[in-house]
Amino acid sequence: MSTQQTPQAQPSKAAKGQTARERLAEAHQAELKANARRRKVVIGVSVAAVIAVAGATTLAISTADQGSTKSVAVAPNQPVVTPANTSGTDGTVVVYGKADAPHTLKVYEDFRCPICKLLESSAGPAVQAGADQGTYKIEYHLAAFLDDGLGGKGSITALAAAGAALNEGTDKFKQFHDVLYANQPEEKVDGFGDVNHLLDLAAKVPGLKTEAFTKAVTEGTYLPWAKKVADAFQSSGVRGTPTLTLDGKQLQVFTGQGKPVTPEQYDALVRQSTGG
Repeated sequence: MSTQQTPQAQPSKAAKGQTARERLAEAHQAELKANARRRKVVIGVSVAAVIAVAGATTLAISTADQGSTKSVAVAPNQPVVTPANTSGTDGTVVVYGKADAPHTLKVYEDFRCPICKLLESSAGPAVQAGADQGTYKIEYHLAAFLDDGLGGKGSITALAAAGAALNEGTDKFKQFHDVLYANQPEEKVDGFGDVNHLLDLAAKVPGLKTEAFTKAVTEGTYLPWAKKVADAFQSSGVRGTPTLTLDGKQLQVFTGQGKPVTPEQYDALVRQSTGG
């Protein structure tokens, strides 16, 4: 859709007066030119810089420790730990709602995406209600490209933490998902890159911050899985977030003025698409 943000590359100084969507659209053009070069080098994905050491590659996550920063390394040959309650190829899809729902809503988003937050703040409750009422099930396809576009590692770190929440239950994932958007930092602030901050946010979800959850977030247990999820998004053909499709048909969830649809407008889109 024309109102989506598109992946990657730092906004230029000339873009200071532009909106977040315009800056990211401009950034995408720069990213396309950089793709060929990027394939030839090791890229930092997610919480991490990918560091070549003695012929091996290490995925690292930063975490605060008594005011300092330490890295928890995840070896590239470490088996991917897939959270419970995943779906799709290689467990890269998160499904919320009744498995036998007659329709499927696919949601493509990035936890750092400010446009995704706009939509969540407006139509988010209606999106969830459609799944809770059994109209459709939601398939979440999560991205992490904004770490390249905005700098930092918050997208992939938040995605890995969401994997830890998913391991506790689909309902816990959805609640944590909503908390992340409700507390999304400003686009230039990599707040989600701090696992301690993510743990503080997790405390807002009743019953989520278990010992197992805390250990998984702190140690980066689901970082390799998060990378697979982000890679699956990159291979999906979807070029921007948020993107919503219902039974394969894209929903125009932003108006011509770039405003997110209201809950009432969203419900109307769903009825029109499903014939309900």
